[in-house]
Amino acid sequence: MMLEKTIGILGGGQLGKMTALAAQNWDVPLQFLDKSKDFPAGKVCPYFIEGSFQSYDDVLAFGRECDIITIEIESVNTEALHVLEKEGKTVHPAPAILDIIKDKGLQKKFYAEHDIPTSPFELTGAKDDILKRITEGKITFPFVQKARSGGYDGKGVAVIKTKEDLHKLLDADSVIEELVDIKKELGVIVARNPSGETAVYPTVEMVFSEEANLVEYLISPATITEEEERKARELAITVIENFKVSGLLAVEMFLTHDGEVMVNEVAPRPHNSGHHTIDACVTSQYEQLIRAVSDAPLGSTEMTSSAIMLNLLGEPGHTGKAFYEGFEDCIALPGVKIHIYGKEITKPFRKMGHITIVDDNPKTLREKARFVKENLKVITKDK
Repeated sequence: MMLEKTIGILGGGQLGKMTALAAQNWDVPLQFLDKSKDFPAGKVCPYFIEGSFQSYDDVLAFGRECDIITIEIESVNTEALHVLEKEGKTVHPAPAILDIIKDKGLQKKFYAEHDIPTSPFELTGAKDDILKRITEGKITFPFVQKARSGGYDGKGVAVIKTKEDLHKLLDADSVIEELVDIKKELGVIVARNPSGETAVYPTVEMVFSEEANLVEYLISPATITEEEERKARELAITVIENFKVSGLLAVEMFLTHDGEVMVNEVAPRPHNSGHHTIDACVTSQYEQLIRAVSDAPLGSTEMTSSAIMLNLLGEPGHTGKAFYEGFEDCIALPGVKIHIYGKEITKPFRKMGHITIVDDNPKTLREKARFVKENLKVITKDK
């Protein structure tokens, strides 16, 4: 029975915290492995082991005390996970799949080999190799460079439109992608359990901050046609079934001006594009993760309200103890749900929390979102 199985989660950040909060409703035993109990998950879960999820020895020792092992971040030690799997532990996602997904080059090759639509690409070495290929005419402007490993929250990506942008090149083995003519960026959270049951959340529309290069806000449901919604949902199911992931898969997609839907990249864990499900869906992505890795029946993904989710980022020019300016003014508005992650120190563009605004009236939904965006700021008191 799922309530008797200890679930170990590698990573103890905000995604872990929100998973722990969901697990408390059923008293599901969770354990976390991360560097400090002061991290967000450590504040709500007493079973927090201090160590490194990138350490072979730490992951092996931690996993041997759990029935099921899963992740809240991709950059974990998969060598240890392979050993745990051979020892009979249940690991979701499977280490072999995680090895593919956390290497953006292998991820893109996977799509090509399985006829999954994605943007044209080529794999390169580091900066010198890219410059050489540009000189030889093998790479043409404009293009997107993605570091094959280590990228997150907008880091590890460079958009190169002209020769003048070449100073932005990253010195890392890379994927070079054709710059797609994007109409909208979409996201779909899809869940799958080991029995093969799948559940898909309604598509969301993501709007990115050009300055921070990460999601600024999302709209759910996305303002797309029924046909575009069908394509996005079907593509998400195709991707998770080809990967055979048990758990959650966040599938980021491009919608082109020609109506084509293609995969950008995926994350095999709870994701920023699913935060709103806590307040706007019957089953949150965090409860769904617990159901999926436990091979329990999946929950309803039906929306209970339209929603806009805003990321709460540290203000530029502010580094130090966090102060939430405008908090009380925002919670005075009906339908404004503020989630603060519990990070003591704010930094420019650091994810400090998120806000979900729920309202079925499109006009008032956007008005409230605009008010929150303009008035809720993460600053330091001494500024």
